[in-house]
Amino acid sequence: MKTGMYYSNSDVRIEEIPLPQVGDGDVLVKVRASGICGSDLMEWYRIKRAPLVLGHEVTGDIVRIGKDVKNCKPGDRVFAIHHVPCDECPECLKDHHTACEVLQKVNNFNPGGFSEYLLVSGRSVQTGLMVLPEEMSYEEGTFIEPLGTILRGQRMAGTLPGDTVVIVGSGLSGLLHIKAAKAMGAGNIIAVDIEENRLAAARNFGADHTVNAKADVKQFVKDNNGGRLADRVIICAGALDAAIQALGLIGKGGTLLFFAVPKPGEEISIDFNPFWRDDISIKTSYGSSPFDHTQAMEFIRNGSIIVSDMVSHRFPLDEIQDAFNMAADGKECLKVIISLP
Repeated sequence: MKTGMYYSNSDVRIEEIPLPQVGDGDVLVKVRASGICGSDLMEWYRIKRAPLVLGHEVTGDIVRIGKDVKNCKPGDRVFAIHHVPCDECPECLKDHHTACEVLQKVNNFNPGGFSEYLLVSGRSVQTGLMVLPEEMSYEEGTFIEPLGTILRGQRMAGTLPGDTVVIVGSGLSGLLHIKAAKAMGAGNIIAVDIEENRLAAARNFGADHTVNAKADVKQFVKDNNGGRLADRVIICAGALDAAIQALGLIGKGGTLLFFAVPKPGEEISIDFNPFWRDDISIKTSYGSSPFDHTQAMEFIRNGSIIVSDMVSHRFPLDEIQDAFNMAADGKECLKVIISLP
């Protein structure tokens, strides 16, 4: 079968590999759509494991199942996720599913979503495979995992109706956070970015106000929030400067969420006294769990969060290098999808 084999962001090759053999507990999926995630483009992280086939935002049709599989059948249109929690460890039992060692270390995809066929195995068959509603397209289904991470982040941040929410970074994750915050009833959403085209997209997708990160953002938030700072600040950019800027935007009793973090080794110096005195929380959010995927699928299905308008480009598998080039540049695209017949 044909795959897009990753060597680096600028070297993704079409290569043939054998079709995976289906074991008793496995499911073979004919891939129909696979989204390029921002994490696929983190070359410093991916290149040390190359060559490999990436792609974890996947939908397709089941073509074959093992004899022990009972929760799906050939012909089902499905979404699949490559890693899921064990639901048994202390972290899972305390609702910290994304801290689960099984979720973080076990990849149940062979080879990856950027291929003609995908073998799903292990717990991903049991709790990471979901049948798509009839009214949901394959492309919409590729948003289940990324939107799941967003909804988990919103839950960690504690977004409430009427809140003022500042989103620092208006790439795809920031834009999804805008849509999710709006769905949660946020009363005032302020988007921050250094690229004007991204700020335009933020306004298009529901931000009440936008500001260039080079401006006096703290004063802008106050000017557009009755003199107060934000109830929730969500960092969706991995730049160190973005994180430092975000620390100054959170108001009394608020929550600062690191949805994205600086690179390993990059450190931030924090004076904790204002946070302590003003009852400010600092939280993090990594990944998503089956619960988050179920919630995301329902939000998409019932129209609470529209995602179809975020797909800007579609490429066939044969043109995956062009797709990576566009996604890595990021200036002229939103969501880039690898689409297969």
